[in-house]
Amino acid sequence: MGKSFSHLPLYNKDDSCTSSSDISDRNGSVQSEGHVKDGENADACQFPYVEFTGRDSVTCPTCQGTGRIPRGQENQLVALIPYSDQRLRPRRTKLYVTVAVMVCLLLSGLALFFLFPRSIDVSYVGVKSAYVSYDQGRSIVYLNITSTLNITNNNYYSVEVANISAQIQFSKTVIGKSRLSNATSIGPLDMNQIDYMVPTVIADEMSYMFDYCTLPSIKVHNIVVMMQVTVTTAYFGHTEQVSQERYQYVDCGGNTTYLHGHSKLVNVLQPPE
Repeated sequence: MGKSFSHLPLYNKDDSCTSSSDISDRNGSVQSEGHVKDGENADACQFPYVEFTGRDSVTCPTCQGTGRIPRGQENQLVALIPYSDQRLRPRRTKLYVTVAVMVCLLLSGLALFFLFPRSIDVSYVGVKSAYVSYDQGRSIVYLNITSTLNITNNNYYSVEVANISAQIQFSKTVIGKSRLSNATSIGPLDMNQIDYMVPTVIADEMSYMFDYCTLPSIKVHNIVVMMQVTVTTAYFGHTEQVSQERYQYVDCGGNTTYLHGHSKLVNVLQPPE
């Protein structure tokens, strides 16, 4: 800040202004040819600090408003700030940092809670209907079985039921397969009921079942089949499969509709006499 102040030497309030030798000893620059007159020393004692103010200077930000620096040199001069200056100690820094960390943890916890994948529950309700037809010439029984599934989404986001694969076994032999694609979409914390049909054929080595299913002396021709179903769901690019197996009674003697666990015979086919 040499351009802003006069070149007069600085004095403390307690310093005396008696001679030029005292001034030279204090500043450490004694020169033989620098003799100052007593009148000039007296003037210097009266004006120990001279400051130039006006349009060509601005207030020094580090001097608490008591000094001036040349205008246009604000970005060139370097300010020396004492370590104990309060501006080097921002207020409530720890509080702001703690609040920011807590908010980030809270948001992360909420995102993890809502986006964490949960299981997809699949429950087999039972057989909804069975439609029976016969090929008497070849002793074949055609049985189309429609079953019902309850699929529950326990997530906080929607999931897609990509496909449903099912097969039916009778006497350890697969008698029918089916695949249902693009079934449906299940909303958050929702449950959908889906029906699917599996066509089955009882023939060849099991042709003896034709005589049993068409026997007129029996009113209900129940057979035990094993229902196997696999549900494939997709969410966020991830696929998950849930399988169910269950043994079920099916009437092969006529068309049957099952309501709430109770069977109702509808349009029962009678074998020819």
